[in-house]
Amino acid sequence: MFNKRKKQLAASAAVMMAAVSIAGCGGSGASQGEGAAADAGSGPVKVKVYKTHLGKGTMPDSSNAHVQYIAQKTGVEYVLTTSPPGADPAESINVMIASGDLPDIMRPIGGVEQTLIQQGGALALDDLLPKYAPNVWNSIPKEAWDVVRTASPDGKIYYVPKVYMIPERVPMIRKDWMDKLNLTMPSTKDEYVTLLKAFKDQDPNGNGKADEIPTTGREFGTWMDHLFAMCGVAMWEGKPEWDVYDGNINYAGTSQNMKAAIAFLRELYAQKLLDNETFLNKGDVWQAKINNNLVGNWYHLPASLKDKIDAMRKTAPDAYVAGLPLPKVDGFTGFITQKSIGEAEWIIPKAAEKRAQYALKLLDFFYDPANQEFNLFGVEGLQHEVVDGKKKLLPQTDDKPIALGMLNFTTKESMDKRLDQLYTADQAKMIKDIFAVGMKDARRIAGDGMPSSVYEGFPDIQSHKMFQEYLAKIVIGEWPLEKFDEFVQKWKQSGGDEVTKRAQEWYAKVQSFNKK
Repeated sequence: MFNKRKKQLAASAAVMMAAVSIAGCGGSGASQGEGAAADAGSGPVKVKVYKTHLGKGTMPDSSNAHVQYIAQKTGVEYVLTTSPPGADPAESINVMIASGDLPDIMRPIGGVEQTLIQQGGALALDDLLPKYAPNVWNSIPKEAWDVVRTASPDGKIYYVPKVYMIPERVPMIRKDWMDKLNLTMPSTKDEYVTLLKAFKDQDPNGNGKADEIPTTGREFGTWMDHLFAMCGVAMWEGKPEWDVYDGNINYAGTSQNMKAAIAFLRELYAQKLLDNETFLNKGDVWQAKINNNLVGNWYHLPASLKDKIDAMRKTAPDAYVAGLPLPKVDGFTGFITQKSIGEAEWIIPKAAEKRAQYALKLLDFFYDPANQEFNLFGVEGLQHEVVDGKKKLLPQTDDKPIALGMLNFTTKESMDKRLDQLYTADQAKMIKDIFAVGMKDARRIAGDGMPSSVYEGFPDIQSHKMFQEYLAKIVIGEWPLEKFDEFVQKWKQSGGDEVTKRAQEWYAKVQSFNKK
């Protein structure tokens, strides 16, 4: 099965996910005419790559050293594009689909891969991947490809999946606060509540302001999955997932586990142990609270902890973050939701079929173990500098050209190596220890890789809006806990029963693939 292949995959997976992230805005790719000219030998073939959530930076052009290096190695020049500033990425992609102005390869978002597959707008990759992207094909395990096949009606592979074999998200806690208050890691829910009360009442910051926030979340009830996880609720960034409840795959949002979790959140909120601004916190506000040493316990990505630690230590030099093992709750088996193999990472539009071999050749460059070092550090002077003989990443700035990264394949081995190369020894150990805690509590959910097509015709079910409304109003005390039962009935009647039927049919298909 999946975990048995870890060692086999480690060599390929040493090609770590790019530490050099993408930033920038705008840009346009080559026309079919330009591609034809390049194919004829006039220069590298230009491949238009679309990717969202890019961050800081300017768009690189043909003179950029990073672009040129990859072009020299592959014969392919990447041309980055993204959504217009301020635009919704999912809407931008839908506009591209409607207009027919599609890139050569794109990172889908919001289930757009299903739109392309269902409309015949996605290119089948079964034969192309082994031929033009052997590193991609051989790196990704059969189990992942099988899940991808279940996302299409004809059982073909229409996208390259993200593969993340360790838990991405882990509950974290301020260990320095615990040490100052002589507290130990809580093993039960009651002990956890006692710890939160100490964070609230005993001034672990030592500033005399009593402004500490024991634990927190973000608007719509996101990024506090640890509070649901204790009750065995499958959650992903605050949205209920699909897992086995009552003997079959079902929506976690309507489970008795969820009802117990909401009751727990309601208690924490009433005692001001859960940030009372949780349902108002936008991402930047939430981030600032953590960075400014106001939060004792939160849920996020250990791999992105470095910037938080650097910010914390400006005013709290001894700040130290540890992983929080899930406290036990009577009657429930807690776990951290792990999604390892199902999310669509790259898809090639059918309209770009003539250029698919070049898009795949570009993608294969990033999956090639020989390019591991380049994936991490990019070009000297642009993405890194050499200090005392060691490469050090340069910070991204608004006026600096960005660098494309296309790899999203991570194992424990590759993550450990990445941490050792990019961070100081103490930072690397801290993050490794957090991951170790997460790995003990994490479990792949049954719905890992379930296609968004199960929601077709029921956008309100897919958006989780009804769940988010009931969650917020029950937790803050505007509605009684009993309203949860009303939510379950409304959810079923508004399409939940049909979606559940589709989800269970999909799960049966996955199990049949696993038996082959």
